[in-house]
Amino acid sequence: MTELNLEPNIDDPDGFYDELLSAHRGLSKEDSEALNARLILILCNHIGDRSVLRQALAAAARSES
Repeated sequence: MTELNLEPNIDDPDGFYDELLSAHRGLSKEDSEALNARLILILCNHIGDRSVLRQALAAAARSES
């Protein structure tokens, strides 16, 4: 079983955050939410490992509290 990596793992995280914000710039709330949903599904498909995806869902759910 592959473990979910929760350690920092993005090259130039600030640069990526800027790109993410730029992708949302000028979008309505609904369009921004749709972009997020498409991005999530694309990245989930890329990961492909259901065990890792379950771990990610659990980690995200814990973060809400």
